[in-house]
Amino acid sequence: MYETHFHKLKIKDLGIDSYGENIIFLKADSGVCISEGFTALTRVIVHKDNKRIIATINVVNSDIIANGEAGLSSEAMNRLVVRNGDEILISHLHPIESLSKVRAKVYGKELNESSYHEIIKDVVAGHYSNIEISAFVSACAGDNMTVNEIISLTKAMIAVGKKIKWPKSLILDKHCVGGLPGNRTTPIVVSIVAAAGLIIPKTSSRAITSPAGTADTMETMAPVNLSIDKIQKVVSEHGGCIAWGGAVMLSPADDLLIAVERALDIDSSGQMVASVLSKKVAAGSTHVVIDIPVGPTAKVRTHEEALKLQYYFKAVSEAIGIYVEVIITEGIQPVGRGIGPSLEAMDVLSVLQNKIDAPADLKERAITLSAALLVLSGKFAAGTELKAAQILLENGSAYEKFKSICIAQGGFKEPGLAKFRFDVIAENNGEVRAIDNRKLARIAKLAGAPKQPCAGVFFNAPVGKKIKKGDLLFSIYAELEAELEYAVKYFNSLNDLIDIR
Repeated sequence: MYETHFHKLKIKDLGIDSYGENIIFLKADSGVCISEGFTALTRVIVHKDNKRIIATINVVNSDIIANGEAGLSSEAMNRLVVRNGDEILISHLHPIESLSKVRAKVYGKELNESSYHEIIKDVVAGHYSNIEISAFVSACAGDNMTVNEIISLTKAMIAVGKKIKWPKSLILDKHCVGGLPGNRTTPIVVSIVAAAGLIIPKTSSRAITSPAGTADTMETMAPVNLSIDKIQKVVSEHGGCIAWGGAVMLSPADDLLIAVERALDIDSSGQMVASVLSKKVAAGSTHVVIDIPVGPTAKVRTHEEALKLQYYFKAVSEAIGIYVEVIITEGIQPVGRGIGPSLEAMDVLSVLQNKIDAPADLKERAITLSAALLVLSGKFAAGTELKAAQILLENGSAYEKFKSICIAQGGFKEPGLAKFRFDVIAENNGEVRAIDNRKLARIAKLAGAPKQPCAGVFFNAPVGKKIKKGDLLFSIYAELEAELEYAVKYFNSLNDLIDIR
């Protein structure tokens, strides 16, 4: 990269959140714009002392910015470590070489390992705008990556992040590829496995395209923004943790790609495999169970798709040196009753506390996944693992372990409900035959989840349930009346959300 002329400007803090992107605001008729020909979306280098970032220009036509001033987005100010009134230098940015590789991918070319390393290195360095990251994400979406490319992307994402090291050789982990509302098994699994005396440091994501991620749900009960030192301390004392991976930059490229995927509502299978496994390596995991739910309205819709994902996970994990066991599960309907961070947390607690009305499907899934991890540990013989996991849950050991983990992470708290509610009542008698998971998840998102943790859906109509006219099918919860109205309006536009016959 080569710099040309430098222009000195004074920062004006505009307090603008740019969704993780470096933005610089310049007056349209300023000397710098006129002399250098800068226009909107031009990329420039911004310098302050020995730090520099690459930022995208937004042109201002009002008096909010004066000649000789530059506004910076909050993200840019944080990365550059500057304050209002500081002086900065800006200069031209010459073409970023790795973007030629992105263009090649857009046109369907297969990229080699060095190309992915170049791209990911530049993404993490802040050299790409969100538009350019979007081009890369879109080019890799669908079925556009070979297994060798997925391996290359995974290795590139591992290379630019940190890695936690553990004193023990066996470190367990689990992940669900998602697509099922309410499938929040992780806090239960971590508690059971840690109660068995095993090590399971779980670093989880926030929601990408769903109403809640594991980190979102856990945060309604305990802090999740832990440092690496804090994670190591909690795990050394209690055998497990449930932390947000983004807080410790274990896979910084993944967080940047996820931010764009969330905006585009895209979840590419190749990037998902790279995302999951790069984070497992970063967390120091050696043995991982992957849950792939399959159903007509789940993320993975057919058994054939699940088998392809299973192959990808196995091939990539072997290439990067970890062991993966893939479990293909049923994904025809939501798991549990809550959809949204707090509502899902309530389900988790009811299972851990062995309440009579705890959702049986969530309990069963958690036991199954925990049992698979117990077998991988080598300390439980095949055939004994299910009973062992069940005992640890039902005798209260898992709940005690969960509480101790929460307290160690910063304190336990009870999840709450949003104040506005709308009940959906059955209009006819019948039996629930099918549920559209995607539309149900969309209702929860429109109600405010996961941004509003207490918003979402309480679901009360699982497949096979006998329904009478007047029964409660589900309730929508929202923190704002406007969001509730938006969710209800969307629901009223549907005619195939729940098939009752």
